[in-house]
Amino acid sequence: MNGAGLLLTTEECLLSEVQQRNPGLSREQLERVFYDFLGIDQVIWLGRGIAGDDTHGHVDDIARFAGPATIVAAVEPDTRDPNHAPLAENLAQLKAAHTSDGKQFTIVELPMPRPVVFRGQRLPASYANFYIANGVVLVPTFHDPNDRIALNLLGEVFPDREVIGVHSVDLIWGLGALHCMTQQQPAAFGSAAKERL
Repeated sequence: MNGAGLLLTTEECLLSEVQQRNPGLSREQLERVFYDFLGIDQVIWLGRGIAGDDTHGHVDDIARFAGPATIVAAVEPDTRDPNHAPLAENLAQLKAAHTSDGKQFTIVELPMPRPVVFRGQRLPASYANFYIANGVVLVPTFHDPNDRIALNLLGEVFPDREVIGVHSVDLIWGLGALHCMTQQQPAAFGSAAKERL
């Protein structure tokens, strides 16, 4: 969420029959739930997640709000990589999206690391799985040439925070990195939440 009524998610995660989370709920019904419980006025639906993602499309590996009108989006320029097509499609959707007041988002393209493979399995390594904390941004790194590029880009996006790389190869063996390990809980908001108070 961007803190101003917008939410990013993926169709693969919430609407796919694979690893189905909310059987029987439509896109419109989910958007109503987001409005009622989180105060979300607009949902930006991306397509698919990255290769190796056992959650089937969690958005924290592909695109993240870095401010009300700024989105960091993972990109893979290598057309032979299975992440190229879904990330290119997601990037096109983000570039076509608009803020609540009709303006285009500032999109910061974040490279992907080289594939991280363990025992023949592609793991969901992504710099987009960063964690924003008080005064810092913790960024997963993978002993990859793009580590420094990702850290520098995120340093520009978050100039008021210290951007710290955390070696995450051992973490990604568990199929998640820094943001996946956290359990943020948004404040309740919206009509249903107000009725409960």
